[in-house]
Amino acid sequence: MYGKKGRELVQEFAESEPGQLAAFNTDLVTQVLEECNSHFLHLNSLVRKMNAKTPAESSSANRPTQNDAVSNNESPDDNEPPETDRSSNAELPKDDNYHGLLIHHQSLTRNKRCLMAYVYNRAEVVRRLGWTLERVLPEEIEEKLSTSEKEYFKNHAGTIQSYMSSLDLDLGVDMVPPKDPYIKVRVLDDIGNVVLSDQLANLARHAILFIRRTDAEQYISQGLMEELTS
Repeated sequence: MYGKKGRELVQEFAESEPGQLAAFNTDLVTQVLEECNSHFLHLNSLVRKMNAKTPAESSSANRPTQNDAVSNNESPDDNEPPETDRSSNAELPKDDNYHGLLIHHQSLTRNKRCLMAYVYNRAEVVRRLGWTLERVLPEEIEEKLSTSEKEYFKNHAGTIQSYMSSLDLDLGVDMVPPKDPYIKVRVLDDIGNVVLSDQLANLARHAILFIRRTDAEQYISQGLMEELTS
């Protein structure tokens, strides 16, 4: 059945967890592409057949015959005379070739839309990863991506890092702007003397400090600090 593989491709992504990626289904994508190529070849063949018809054959395919007129209680003389000069924009005869062309065209269009939906929605997930991960993807995520998706992540993450470096600002720290740039933290392990963005601090174990959120974020993510909200 035409379009079945394309539907399976979209259904596979729709049934996955939001924000999560299944392994790129290369086999199914290849099958959909092969079906698209088959539709395209059928379309070319049908178009050549229809173009090969003479104008007289094309016009007679849709013109009612004398018997048709009599069966409808009409006189042949009451029908409008055929046009003597049919332009190239005349309506195509709706014969088997016409309906076959329509079926293959609609099936090809549907498969293309399914492929685009599959690739686009996966690319959106990969794009969001660029804001939450560094330039190197975790192995469990990387093995699920196609070669093109890996290249897309690399370029997108590189663009983000380059932009943040030019601004000297980490845009991935807080997706929602904080009320205060400083937070209260407790040091969980001896870190030692470090140079922060606005001070030199001794990050000794159990020390409680007010420091900039951007300075604390890297230590919190490593489990060396915790934010005190009370």
